[in-house]
Amino acid sequence: MKTDIRSMTMDELTIYINSIGEKPFRAKQIFEWINQKLAASFSEMTNLPKDLREFLDENAIISKIDIVKRLVSSKDGTRKYLFELEKDTIIESVLMKYDHGNVACISSQAGCRMGCFLCASTLNGLERNLTAGELAAQVYEIQKDIGERISGVVIMGGGEPFDNYDNTIKFLKLITSEQGLEIGQRHITVSTCGLVDKIMDFAHEGFKVNLAISLHAPNDDIRKEIMPVAKRFKIDETIEAGKYFTEKTGRRITYEYALINGINDNGDHARELGRKLRNSLSHVNLITMNSVPGRSFKGSSRESAGAFAKVLMDCGVEATVRRKLGNDINAACGQLKNGHSGGV
Repeated sequence: MKTDIRSMTMDELTIYINSIGEKPFRAKQIFEWINQKLAASFSEMTNLPKDLREFLDENAIISKIDIVKRLVSSKDGTRKYLFELEKDTIIESVLMKYDHGNVACISSQAGCRMGCFLCASTLNGLERNLTAGELAAQVYEIQKDIGERISGVVIMGGGEPFDNYDNTIKFLKLITSEQGLEIGQRHITVSTCGLVDKIMDFAHEGFKVNLAISLHAPNDDIRKEIMPVAKRFKIDETIEAGKYFTEKTGRRITYEYALINGINDNGDHARELGRKLRNSLSHVNLITMNSVPGRSFKGSSRESAGAFAKVLMDCGVEATVRRKLGNDINAACGQLKNGHSGGV
């Protein structure tokens, strides 16, 4: 079995290069070719000796990622990518263009086993975890495709990042490395449905990235209806884990809240949530739920979202209603999946 070079940190690559009798500086060259110059083959690494390139071709790989389809929103220029990975695995990623820069929304798994009713990526269950290199490659291929720098990353595509914890951690090391794209940690957001034990672990990893926790309800009874994780972790535990993360990192928590018509979107729900989050360093990101095939839930109106936000702010909790990007190409929040969609 060939060694996956793309998934190696600088330290791991140095150990590997030493093990094959090469000088340590070769590791830095190879790492920069893959993670800074975005090379997809060893033949591109022109400052390596020919015999080393041949050895790597025979014994190692730069894990495959190919653009299968590309869809561009006619409304806002958002791009959705269907990528094919090793073993015919298909995932989806999104490019969002803002005034402050280009942000890549990437997948951490092919499919998902969390079962949230708000999300299309969980419809067919979990196919497999992505490697750290496959997470990074999504960013690299999008940057090459648009010919512009990716300045921010959100791990909010298909899958649950903390259900693929080790590869997510390794990805963060790759993408922030000074020998790579060196994306600033404060421009990276990791999103979780609320795996409390992993949130606690993540608080000790030493990153200064942003953490987004999906709540989608003000109490356990409603949350259990739409998020199976609520049967394992109570909402109060989840919020306490968020506070712990803030205490250890100094970073504000974003709580994601998808508004579902008639389920979690009235004033009483907002006040109940406001009481729970009052006096915490947090921000509530309100989303009018996007349509998901096979689900009967319907999103609330923008007017309801605005009223919900006002109640939260009256409770002393910061809140905004997220602008929808890419919903005309099924690239908005909750709409990504690990299947083929139409496109060009």
